[in-house]
Amino acid sequence: MTVTHEQVEWYAQTFDTLVANIERALLGKAHVVRLALTCLLSEGHLLLEDFPGTGKTMLARAIAGTVQGSNSRIQFTPDLLPSDVTGVTIYEPGKQVFEFHPGPIFATIVLADEINRASPKTQSALLEVMEEGRVTVDGVAHSVGAPFMVIATQNPIEQAGTYRLPEAQLDRFLMKTSLGYPDHEATVAVLAEASTRDRTKQLQPVITSSVVADMAALADEIHVDPALLSYVSRIAEETRRHPDVRLGLSVRGCLAFVRCAKTWAASQGRNYVVPDDIKMLATPVLNHRLLLTAEAQFAGTSVEQVIAQVLAEVAPPVERVA
Repeated sequence: MTVTHEQVEWYAQTFDTLVANIERALLGKAHVVRLALTCLLSEGHLLLEDFPGTGKTMLARAIAGTVQGSNSRIQFTPDLLPSDVTGVTIYEPGKQVFEFHPGPIFATIVLADEINRASPKTQSALLEVMEEGRVTVDGVAHSVGAPFMVIATQNPIEQAGTYRLPEAQLDRFLMKTSLGYPDHEATVAVLAEASTRDRTKQLQPVITSSVVADMAALADEIHVDPALLSYVSRIAEETRRHPDVRLGLSVRGCLAFVRCAKTWAASQGRNYVVPDDIKMLATPVLNHRLLLTAEAQFAGTSVEQVIAQVLAEVAPPVERVA
């Protein structure tokens, strides 16, 4: 299906309206909000590595409130059990049947706070639902519905008592980014409304959950020239042979790259992807998928530096193939 200019204009206008609505609760973070919405509309999940008190919970609530969805927050701790996340089957004596009681994972936007504080067993409870949109309890599959997005957080300053996320689970996240502290003007604006404890309560839904599904389906139809697909593939190959990288970009990572680029292009009012879309999304899509060698880490090399080197080495296409 060819996406028309009218369709992408509607998409871009709706996207901008969503961003503006969320920014009423999360001041001065338009770029991060756009990345989070790109993640949602690409049917992916977001990993936030940030300091405490930067608005991670506010972001999750604002997105849920904007798309007329539900939200839940799971505080991950070492004693958290998988059933505390997915739910549990309980025997009901009056009905003489086993009934499933859903856990907090059954929500539109799920905030998995400090995910690396839970044991690997509990972390793995998220694997199936993030990949397939369902949980299996006692052999029975339960769909969490759509739209569905997990926003997981990690605290970069406290690593004691944490369990590092395995590489297989990191690859489940479509993007990794951070909110960071607001600038001076945004901070002053927040302080001026200090009496407002929860800014998300002021938000009104802009679209329904069904429109989110329509936007995701429309983004899937955005055109990607074969030359750009080759560009993404060459970037992946370059990461795999980079001397400072011990694990490069996987095929799943390449698919994530293309999905995000389609959504981003539509949000800009285009029905086609351009090389700048790939470059702009490189850091949030790649920085949790590339694992550096011990020598590179010891030398102080960062993943962002490696990504910049790879983009400099791989020339973007200048002509269309089709």
